Amino acid sequence: MISQGEKRSFIKRLALTLGWTRSSSYLMSAFLLIIFLITYIWWPLAEEYISYIPWDGEWWRYIDWLLIGIFLVMSLLIMAGADLRADALIVFVGFVGGLVIESWGTQTEIWTYYTDERPPLWIIPAWPIASLSIDRLTLFSNKLLSNFTAKTPSSQRNSIINLCVLRVFAVNYKIIYWLIFPAFYTLMLSFVWPTVDKSLTIMALVLVGFLTLTPTNHRTAVLTFIAGSGLGYFLERWGTTRLCWTYYTLETPPLFAVLAHGMAAVAFWRTALVLDMMWRKITGRTKQSKQPHWSSLSDPMD
Repeated sequence: MISQGEKRSFIKRLALTLGWTRSSSYLMSAFLLIIFLITYIWWPLAEEYISYIPWDGEWWRYIDWLLIGIFLVMSLLIMAGADLRADALIVFVGFVGGLVIESWGTQTEIWTYYTDERPPLWIIPAWPIASLSIDRLTLFSNKLLSNFTAKTPSSQRNSIINLCVLRVFAVNYKIIYWLIFPAFYTLMLSFVWPTVDKSLTIMALVLVGFLTLTPTNHRTAVLTFIAGSGLGYFLERWGTTRLCWTYYTLETPPLFAVLAHGMAAVAFWRTALVLDMMWRKITGRTKQSKQPHWSSLSDPMD
């Protein structure tokens, strides 16, 4: 039998390992509340999905395990290092930014939802949750690479991979930045070209061009873009293969859509920095507030 003390000790060790804080439970509760409200308000959509599951047969073949996996991973990510004051700005920018992006994409019909809503309100809460997850992934990758660069030369010699790959990646963020972002802009221009006569598309192209040409921190931009694109692949893979949303190219998913999550994450980060600066000026604070988490990353090459 496991004693009560051992159970508490295990929970504490688990919380420490996963980076849970006092704010983690509040953040997770809000996450679950949002899911409950979405399910309650749009119950006919949930009921339609449930009706396809043969509960008296091989029901496990009809369960969306990819969606469950995404849900579990994002749940763990948003609870890691949670701080309500720091995360509030990320959530706010995610909500507004997500609404703007969904409005652009659905109004220009670059992508459409199976409900024909432009945009559907039930998809908007997914953006701040994804923003929090990307924030955690960015911090984790930064810590991982920082630990690598802190290794001694003798330990580096023990790994050819460290010498040939990670060392280059960990230092030359400016080079990587100017390889990734202009390439993405070219891909974006090609993908959205059929709607280039739309004002929303023109505004999107101008904004992405401005963000690309005015980098503030190459390291953070690169890590955020990669983290956003990585998470974006699984989100887009789920949404397009389940026909929840469909792109005009009918790809499942198109490369642009995957990388666009990375660009959106960078745009949200830059917006959060501007809002934080404005808030400090309004309140008369000279010291930068704790949020957003991304601002704590440093770029040794800048």
